[in-house]
Amino acid sequence: MQASQALRQAFADARQEPRKARHRDIAASLQISEGELIAAHLGAFAHEESPLQATRLRADWPRIVEALEPLGEVMALTRNESCVHEKVGVYRGASHNEDAPAIGLVLGGAIDLRLFYSQWAHGFAVRERLSDGALQQSLQFFDAAGDAIHKVFMKPQSQLEAYAALVARFADIDQQPGIEVRARRTAEEEKPDATIDLAAFRGGWAALRDTHEFFGLLRKHGLQRAQALRLAEPRFAQPLPTSSAHELISRAAQEGVPLMVFTGNTGMIQIHSGPVARVAVMGPWINILDPGFNLHLREDHIAAAWLVRKPTVDGLVSSLELFDAKGRQIAMLFGERKPSQAERCDWRALLESLAEHAENAA
Repeated sequence: MQASQALRQAFADARQEPRKARHRDIAASLQISEGELIAAHLGAFAHEESPLQATRLRADWPRIVEALEPLGEVMALTRNESCVHEKVGVYRGASHNEDAPAIGLVLGGAIDLRLFYSQWAHGFAVRERLSDGALQQSLQFFDAAGDAIHKVFMKPQSQLEAYAALVARFADIDQQPGIEVRARRTAEEEKPDATIDLAAFRGGWAALRDTHEFFGLLRKHGLQRAQALRLAEPRFAQPLPTSSAHELISRAAQEGVPLMVFTGNTGMIQIHSGPVARVAVMGPWINILDPGFNLHLREDHIAAAWLVRKPTVDGLVSSLELFDAKGRQIAMLFGERKPSQAERCDWRALLESLAEHAENAA
């Protein structure tokens, strides 16, 4: 209890600083996970201790997500170490397969998600009184290490009565402060290239008929994604300068090319589909600042960028894939398309021009 009280005081002090440090940064400064910081605010305590209060939610993740639609328009946030993806909309079309309950979907509109519930360990309803007096309310979900998987923020137009009802419905009996966290999982090491059946892998890539088959191809050959791109035929995977992300996003905005932007972590993939307009660089961050969609991408974290082409029954589908120095995927960008549609010519031309520029520079 004393440890939780000390964390609440440290949080309150940090939020009073002029720069208004974010939860994630405050937790890092205290050498704890963000989930542990939130969990320190469970239970009853004097309001003057901290502007934040939390309620632990039961681990009924699919049904919580499937109960979000009545909340109306909210902001969905998914991030990894290098990219933050924020999308405003309604959680329509949420579902999970009863035969495979660890995987869920939200497919009914602006909010487009792929959820991997086996990675979800902790969930909280969070209330924080901000410095301007406004009350910020959210649902926040974390993995076993206490790292954020997904957050749902109430907006002025959200249905707050429905939010309160959801919190009451899914509140856990246990509201004691604190959580137990596990050590973060280390990334799997790549198999030695010499052990890969290169001909079979490349043949499997050439035989793809749907982009979703690519995950199975990687599993079959025991390949990490970055390693697979490095071993692929040059016609299917081409390295590009790390500056390509900025150039592609800026030109897509200028030329009106609608995108699909995928960002995720081990427990979630969040997707934006549509045009982008306002692109701004602030320090190391490339930002998309549009109504309904914000993206914040750390350009200095991009260690590798690849132009990737996958065969499908609808023709080649091309993307730009970004990785950090540890080979972890930061984001993927595609041209906007629906299943059974061919790839947009303007998107393909944009990517090809980046590839030609890289070749000429080399």
